[in-house]
Amino acid sequence: MSTTRLPAPDHSPQLREALLAAAFTADGLLDLLGAPAYAALARSETVPALRATRGDSAVETLVRLFLLQRPVPYERARAALPLEVCLAEGWTVRDGDEIRATVDVRPYGGPEGQDWFIVSDLGCAVGGAGGASGQGEGVVLGVGGASTTLAGITVRTPVTAALDLGTGSGIQALHATQHATRVTATDLNPRALDFTRLTLALSGAQPADLREGSLFEPVGDDTYDLIVSNPPFVISPGARLTYRDGGMGGDDLCRTLVQQAGARLNDGGYAQFLANWQHMAGEDWQERLRSWVPRGCDAWIVQREVQDVTQYAELWLRDSGDHRADPAQYAARYDAWLDEFERRETKAVGFGWITLRKSGSDHPSIVAEEWPHPVEQPLGPSVRAHFDRQDYLRTHDDADLLAGRFRLAPEVVQEQVGLPGAEDPEHVVLRQNRGMRRATKVDTVAAGFAGVCDGTLTAGRILDAIAQLIDEDPVLLRDRTPQALRLLVEEGFLEPAAP
Repeated sequence: MSTTRLPAPDHSPQLREALLAAAFTADGLLDLLGAPAYAALARSETVPALRATRGDSAVETLVRLFLLQRPVPYERARAALPLEVCLAEGWTVRDGDEIRATVDVRPYGGPEGQDWFIVSDLGCAVGGAGGASGQGEGVVLGVGGASTTLAGITVRTPVTAALDLGTGSGIQALHATQHATRVTATDLNPRALDFTRLTLALSGAQPADLREGSLFEPVGDDTYDLIVSNPPFVISPGARLTYRDGGMGGDDLCRTLVQQAGARLNDGGYAQFLANWQHMAGEDWQERLRSWVPRGCDAWIVQREVQDVTQYAELWLRDSGDHRADPAQYAARYDAWLDEFERRETKAVGFGWITLRKSGSDHPSIVAEEWPHPVEQPLGPSVRAHFDRQDYLRTHDDADLLAGRFRLAPEVVQEQVGLPGAEDPEHVVLRQNRGMRRATKVDTVAAGFAGVCDGTLTAGRILDAIAQLIDEDPVLLRDRTPQALRLLVEEGFLEPAAP
């Protein structure tokens, strides 16, 4: 584990003021670099940004120093920063007539336009958490696609207590400070807790209760209204890198995390995780993950991607830089991954999200689905709405549905698909333009029903009118429609109207 001295957060407000004064912010970077160079940084390509920061302005100096990790002349650094403070507290070091950064500092825009900064180990912010090639086992990564995905899907309602389990550089804890009275952040890696402290301080956020340890061990029997975790979910043959390898066999770490979360949730609370899971020979992955869900919890499990074992091994061998190592060493490590998968009869690995909601119901809703299609972030409101709909459907039988009133969700459009010039469409599709962006094929009855749902008439009265139009027995139509209606509500195409 690295023994590099980390900065002190004591004068973070003074450093933050200097960064903001120089427009070293997410918006300021976009203005300075331009969209192409800014996008290139997300791909770990720094040349366009280097070309765009050849001047001597304060923001150009800070980009080269903290974001691109290039040395800058002493006088330029002193013009942009409270340099003596930065040197004394360890944010920077002097090397002759040049100044170097000791940590990555990445501007990060909060959900309501806040100017935040994520602090991580050198070389781990540009391009996000794209890997830690050449880093030690205790390396702490910066912002990456996984962390921003989790931040986007998290339900953001005001809560009393939130837990960021496996906090890393502190991005989830930072988000939680905006809507939680108390935030606890844990990590097995003590360096990660130090980085979280720096991230919160430099972002001007409230401090968190930082605790060292694995899984739920540091919090004992404490309970929370929100638990979030981007855990070390990689299924690997060993625990080489703390930030990604959980040290348990197979997907046991993710399973344990999910199974133990129920006891740490307050009633109505949410637990939201990113996870990997094994696809085992002779097992249905959906049934396997349903078995993880703790008693008294509803669950929504979304598989976003599946990789075969060779693709998966290659992904994480590149992540750790093994593809640049001695070919014989690379081959040996590749073999070790495949040996592990063969021993466990693992055929593929799924990536996705798991959300629990502590409902206390004896008839929990557990939805496990595959959804590799684009979604619209932030998805947190859609996640909350999903569980609200499960509550509604669980407490309303078919008779209740027919007596209820519904509205077509505002983002839903209808598409008619068929040959040009045809008198009637081959089929009708309802499509969501927001959230999960689902689409579903419906028959003429369902299309007609959805088209007139404005909350004024009950579902039964609408069906009676449709039955008259299509010359069908209204009793039979009422009997066969609730299942389709239930599905349209479950997937968010129709919303129950207030009584």
